[in-house]
Amino acid sequence: MKKIWKNISTYVVVALVSIGATYGMYTYLDYKRGYSSADSYNYGHEFDQSGVRLASLTSDGYPDFTKAAENSIHAVVHIKSTVKSSAPSGNQGQQRRRMIDPFDFFFGDPRGGDDYQYGSPQPSVGFGSGVIISKDGYIITNNHVIDKATEIEVTLNDNSKYTAKLVGADPQTDIALLKVEGKEFPYIPFGDSDKLRVGEWVLAVGNPFNLTSTVTAGIVSAKGRTGMGGMVGRDGVNQSIQSFIQTDAAINRGNSGGALVNTNGELIGINTMIYSQTGDFAGYGFAVPISIAGKVVADIKEYGAVQRAVLGVQIQDLAIAKETDPEKTKDVKINEGVYVAAFPEVSPAKQAGIQEGDVIVAINGVKVRTSGEVQDQVNRFRPGDKVKVDIVRGGAAKSYDVTLKNNSGSTSVVKKEDGIATVGASFKDLSEDKKKSLGVSYGVEVTGVDNTGKFHKEGIVKGFIIQKINNQPVSSASQVENIIASAANSQDKALFISGITSTGARKYYAVDLGE
Repeated sequence: MKKIWKNISTYVVVALVSIGATYGMYTYLDYKRGYSSADSYNYGHEFDQSGVRLASLTSDGYPDFTKAAENSIHAVVHIKSTVKSSAPSGNQGQQRRRMIDPFDFFFGDPRGGDDYQYGSPQPSVGFGSGVIISKDGYIITNNHVIDKATEIEVTLNDNSKYTAKLVGADPQTDIALLKVEGKEFPYIPFGDSDKLRVGEWVLAVGNPFNLTSTVTAGIVSAKGRTGMGGMVGRDGVNQSIQSFIQTDAAINRGNSGGALVNTNGELIGINTMIYSQTGDFAGYGFAVPISIAGKVVADIKEYGAVQRAVLGVQIQDLAIAKETDPEKTKDVKINEGVYVAAFPEVSPAKQAGIQEGDVIVAINGVKVRTSGEVQDQVNRFRPGDKVKVDIVRGGAAKSYDVTLKNNSGSTSVVKKEDGIATVGASFKDLSEDKKKSLGVSYGVEVTGVDNTGKFHKEGIVKGFIIQKINNQPVSSASQVENIIASAANSQDKALFISGITSTGARKYYAVDLGE
């Protein structure tokens, strides 16, 4: 009997030593890589994050929010975005003012325009929040917080103010990256939104109603939430990418772009929207998980454009597919997964062997039950990356290795196009004297044209006054440059320009940036 126990003890000791050695080597390799293997999609190293970790429990075992809150409020900023507005010029503006309906003085213009107001047009000012994610001043926020802004001002918790530069934005995820100049800014390290559990405590940090440095607590109510509306493209199709973290931590107007952190003080989401019938918080707030937002800003920083990978499938939640088309799904015996309804023109999945009628049940070993969860997994990869897709076909389980591609069917990196270099022009704000002499109240002057650029090709010359680009009035050189840069990286790649010559003649131009 003693001999048996001695043998058992020997095996146990050997097993424990082996486990310890393996864990030690694995930890060492992780250290050499510079980030944790527990977080396969951690883009924090792109911003030189050192991986700050904070205690999350009190000595009595209760959740402790104090350290997480203290760390977060110093790295969450107040954002003021200003859009300079413009009024119609010359005789047109005077004529429209003469035609004003007197009821508009009491009830406002039902068309929503500001062309009917007397006096100088006032700039539109919006407010929101942002999160510093690196010590050298990179800030993540929502695209809708800074959309079309001509000036962006950032205020830190210590009331210091900075002018921010827009590095890039992605309307599909509603994420934008800003940069302020400086050193040693406080920042929030990225956490692992994949490890979040429903019921886990989280904190929402931001500036609701311009009340700076506000912290609210709640729990994770759901993960992978979809169907929350979003941005709609010109073809009427919802083009937003959705896989939200839902929380009941109070989020209100002004919280957009702020931080959703766990009790370790790690950034696990960017607060983006609420579901409410009144416009104020009603218990349902939504955040873009950092697994998506972190990848977006890392792409913008490194490439200037988001590297959008596609699996190439048109999918439905299996329960919805069974309900809407029972005949087509009659042979599907499982109840959880995502139904492959069809394939677009570019389909890496079809090329790899996946067929219509298959049910996707996992990607890279991560179980997926909704289309939002599939989207969440794919969005964290770049074109050229390979993923393992587990499917069920009939009663058989199969696996396929799919090499993801971009929308053009290529695995190459998409670079941000330099719109200003393409048009070959320089600009400056109109002086008050120039406005008066031309009889206009807004516009931007073209101060130089390169004979190799698109402006020269279309006949736009030095001295031309741009008043509208793509039907958007412009009143500053920076606004013109932002619109051109945005158009150069859009799907349409087109500029429709209206303005006047130095002699007052009105001209219209169409500039194709994609040729």
